[in-house]
Formats: sequence, structure tokens, C-alpha cells
Amino acid sequence: MAREACARVLQAAREAISRQGRFGIVLAGGGTPERTYRLLAGSQSDWAKWHIYFGDERCLEPGNPERNSVMAARSLTDRVPIPGRQVHPIPAELGPEQAALHYTEEIDDVLPFDLVLLGIGEDGHTASLFPGQKHPDGLAVLPVHHAPKPPADRISLSPDTLANCRQLLFLVTGANKQAAVERWRQGEDLPAARIMTTGRSEVLVDYPAWGDD
Repeated sequence: MAREACARVLQAAREAISRQGRFGIVLAGGGTPERTYRLLAGSQSDWAKWHIYFGDERCLEPGNPERNSVMAARSLTDRVPIPGRQVHPIPAELGPEQAALHYTEEIDDVLPFDLVLLGIGEDGHTASLFPGQKHPDGLAVLPVHHAPKPPADRISLSPDTLANCRQLLFLVTGANKQAAVERWRQGEDLPAARIMTTGRSEVLVDYPAWGDD
């Protein structure tokens, strides 16, 4: 599945660069995307035209290996010649509120994104949008407190911002995701189900996550 995701990302990059001379991608955290990023790092693309953004981040100190931007750096952005000024990490060390304000300004003039990558957690969360949590309306980037997974403080792009893209691609792997996938298929109001883009939307699911049918 990582190979299939890699191929789709590269195709989206080619289309965007041909259309407008740049490719704006939102990266997800997690093990499944990391495998895709490592395959991308071994591929050919017009890396100078890539612009990297992040769907969410954990409020940890800079350089902490649990930060999504650090994982992306070791698996992709430090391994290909994307100009440093075109990698846009969320400054989570500022705390949820200040980081959300900063990142709102960062992304204000780049929407829509060309491609947004997302995963789904065992509880149906995506990015740092968790079931049962309420967030203020009208914010492009959300400060997140009391997340049920550590760390409790995070920053996340809002559902509307994540949906503001030309292409949305969910990557879902592992038997531990099967219950969440089934709840999603049954129409439950999970955070992942609220990302409703008017662009192209696809979900890549492996057999263990899909179940027996």
C-alpha cells in the first residue's frame, strides 16, 4: 500500500507542477505515512517545486522524535532537495494557541492544498481531531487540549481546512484499525468522516484494516 500511495503522491505532484509550477502537500504523521515517505525519498520528482505543510503537530520541544515534522525530516524532507524555506512545520513549541495563530498566517495564501494525506486512529481520529471534542467554529487551525493520547496539547488543521484541497488521500493499515474502519463504513460521525472535500477523495485500506468481507 505504501508503494501505491507513493505512486499517487508522485502523480499528484506532476499534475500540480504542470498546472501551476508548485506542489503543496499536507503530510500526516504515523507509521503508514512514514513508509510512504521513505519510498518517496528514493523516487524522482521536481523537488524544488514541492511545498510541505503538516496536518497536525504535538506540543513537544523542537527535535523531539515524536513530532510529526521530525519524522518527516528523517524519512523525506532531509533526504531530498526540497528548499528549506519550502518546508513549513507547525511551531508547536509555542503552545497550542500561539502555534495555531502562527500557522493560520502561514497557510492563509496557499489554499487550496494540492494533496492532503491523512490516516485514521483506532478511535476514529484523524490529524489531531478526536471523537467527542468540541472546537470553535471558523478557525482554520485549531489549538487542541486534553487529547486522549499523549501529549495532551496539540495543534491541528480544522476539518474545513483539511478538506480545502484538490485531492484527499487517506492511508489506513493494520488490524487494529478494523473497528474504526467499520464504524466509518457504517456512517458513524467520526472525525475522519467530517473531512468532506469537493476535490478528489480516496481511501487506501489494506486487508487487515478492511476485515473479512
